[in-house]
Amino acid sequence: MKNQQVIENNKQSVVLTIIGMAIMILLTVTKAVPSSNIAGYSVFVGIAFFFITEAVGKEKDSESGLRFNTVLEDIKKPNVIAWALLPSVSGIVTSVAGNLIFHGEFVAHVMGRTGSILSFDKTLLLIIQVIIAAFGEEIAYRGFFLGKGMKIFPFWLCAVVSSLTFAAGHISAGSIGVVLYDVAAVFIDSLIFSMVYRKSGNCVISTLSHIIANAISIVAAFLFF
Repeated sequence: MKNQQVIENNKQSVVLTIIGMAIMILLTVTKAVPSSNIAGYSVFVGIAFFFITEAVGKEKDSESGLRFNTVLEDIKKPNVIAWALLPSVSGIVTSVAGNLIFHGEFVAHVMGRTGSILSFDKTLLLIIQVIIAAFGEEIAYRGFFLGKGMKIFPFWLCAVVSSLTFAAGHISAGSIGVVLYDVAAVFIDSLIFSMVYRKSGNCVISTLSHIIANAISIVAAFLFF
């Protein structure tokens, strides 16, 4: 009877995972409609489905994709630190190269894209916003879309599809070259965050990587661009 219940819970979790992934993709696709502003809700959907699938699947704390109590252990796993620091390096390289290629337009585009959700003139509030935004995105796209998805589909398929969805959600108005460059950069960083999650098994680690990368990019933007 117990095994039957576990099987049933797993089936329900699989169905919910597919539904959640589909909704996130569909919401992001609405970016194609200029007047639509609901794509951002895909993050909230991912967060909700993460906790729903974990509850339905009755996963043990040790099997959860969100573990604060094992952060020190997980960050010591092979190659985790190297992968976690890579987005910080890529962020600087992307900003420098983008500004050279687009004559200063790239960083301005990114600052404009994020200006609606980040308070650049209020340091403490900005720090809180960066932390909350990164944490929410990592639970949604790495903890749920990738973490739950790769229990059903191959890792690289989930990594690519989740990263395409994540990158598409960052599309904003601008010249076509700058927008494509920006989306490509976000896509690459998302693939790196996916590797951080795969290596650590913990989206708290990918969140730390995400926060550090965003913080360094913001500081660099104010100091050098």
